[in-house]
Amino acid sequence: MASRFLVAAPSSGAGKTTVTRALMAALVQRGLRVQPFKCGPDYIDTKFHTAVCGRPSINLDTFLASPEHVRSLFARYAAGADACIAEGMMGLFDGYDRARGSSAEIAKLLRLPVVLVVDARHAAYSLAPLLRGFATFDTALPLAGVLFNYVGSLRHERLLRQACSDAELPCLGCLPRRHSLEQPSRYLGLDFAQTLHDDGWAQWIEEHVDVEAILQLGAVSPPIPLQPPPAPPRGEETIIDDTRLPAAVSPPIGGAGGGWRGVAAGAPHIVVARSHDAFSFIYQEHLDLLAACGRVSFIDPAHDFELPADTALLYLPGGYPEQHADSLQANARMRQSIRSYAHDGGRILAECGGMIYLCNELLTDDGRYELCGVLPYAISARTADRHLALGYRQLSYNGRALRGHEFHYTQFAAATLPPTDIAVCDAHGAPTPTPFFRQRNVLASYTHLYWGELSTPFQLFE
Repeated sequence: MASRFLVAAPSSGAGKTTVTRALMAALVQRGLRVQPFKCGPDYIDTKFHTAVCGRPSINLDTFLASPEHVRSLFARYAAGADACIAEGMMGLFDGYDRARGSSAEIAKLLRLPVVLVVDARHAAYSLAPLLRGFATFDTALPLAGVLFNYVGSLRHERLLRQACSDAELPCLGCLPRRHSLEQPSRYLGLDFAQTLHDDGWAQWIEEHVDVEAILQLGAVSPPIPLQPPPAPPRGEETIIDDTRLPAAVSPPIGGAGGGWRGVAAGAPHIVVARSHDAFSFIYQEHLDLLAACGRVSFIDPAHDFELPADTALLYLPGGYPEQHADSLQANARMRQSIRSYAHDGGRILAECGGMIYLCNELLTDDGRYELCGVLPYAISARTADRHLALGYRQLSYNGRALRGHEFHYTQFAAATLPPTDIAVCDAHGAPTPTPFFRQRNVLASYTHLYWGELSTPFQLFE
C-alpha cells in the first residue's frame, strides 16, 4: 500500500517547506515514486516539489474547490505513486474562517496522517502542553507524530523527546539547523530562481528522522472514500518544469505553433504565455483541463514575436512581469500582436501579472515601460507604492460562482481605482476594491481564478 501523509506546523516559519522537500528528496533517492501536493493556492512551493519529485505538484484547496473535486484531484494524481506527501500552509488550523479551508480540514477530508513540524529554537520541555493541545483539540484529526526543527544540542533533543512522550505523541526526529538548506525569500515568497537541488537534503533527513516510521504511519491510514476517475485526455507530457529553465528560454513543449499531442484534429488552439518566472503561476489542473479541450502551445512574450493565426484563447497567467519589464517592452511585435488580437475580439484570460502585461505601462524604480495597451491603465511596481493585497476572492459572473486568490504588491498607479465591471468579494462575502475587467472578450483581474471544475475554460466567455 502506498504511504501518504501531510506535513504541517503550528505556525508559519517552522521550516515545513524545507522539511517537506527534504523528505521528498530522501524518498526519491530511495527509488520511490513520490507524488507531491500543496494545501492552499500557493504557486511557488509547488515548483520546488515538482523539481524534487519529477511529478507535477497539485494544489488542494477547499475554498477554491468543492470537497468532491479535492478528493478527485488527490485520488487521480495519487494513482501509481509509492508515496504521497502534502505540504500544509500557514499553521495547521489556520483557514479563511477559523479552521475552514485549513490544512487540518484537508487532512481530515483526505484521511491523511499529519506530521507536525515544530520550531524548537526558543523552547524545550514547555512544548509538551502545546503538543498536547494539538493532539486533543480536534480528535478527528489524525495527528501521527512530531518532527522538531532547529534543535540546538543533544541535551535540547532529550528534553524535546521527553515533551513528546508526555504529550503522548511519537517523536519522529530532531533536526539540527543547517543554514545551507534554508531557502532565500523575496517579496512574493520563496525565490524559485535559486538552485533547487541539494544532495545534502536526503542525507540530512535520513540521519535525523525516522523515515521508516513516517512511511509506516502513512501506509496504515484509512482509504480515501473515492476511486480515482479517468484522467482527462491529454498528450504524452504535461509537466512544464520551468523552474529548471534559464530566464531567456521558452518551455520545452510547443512554442508558437507547437502543441500537445493526442488532441483531436480541429480542436481549438489555446496559447499559454510561459517563461521562467514572468508568466509562471499556473495550476497543473488548469494545464490538464486546457489539454483536454484543445491543442495547447506555449509562447514567451519576451522572445516570441506573434500569436499563432488560429489562436482561439490566449491565457496570460500571473508571475513577475515587473522583473522583466525591459525585455517585455523591447518585444514590440508581440505586444502589437496581442493588442490586435484583443481588438479583433480574441479571447484573453489574464490573471495578475498577465493583467499587468495587458495594461498601458508599468512604472518601476528604474523607469516607465510600455506594455500591450489593451487595458488603459498604468501599474506601479515602485517601492514607494508597494502595498500588500492578499486573500481569497469570490465573484458571480454570468450566473456562475467563481473563486480565486489575490496576492501582489503592485498597484494601479492612478489615485483612484478603475471602475470594476464585476463586483469582487472576499472569503466572507465583503466587497473588496479589486477591479475585474470584461472588455470585449478580455477577462482580466489581479485575482487568480480557479476554474479546474469547469468542463472547459471557454465557459468563462459565454
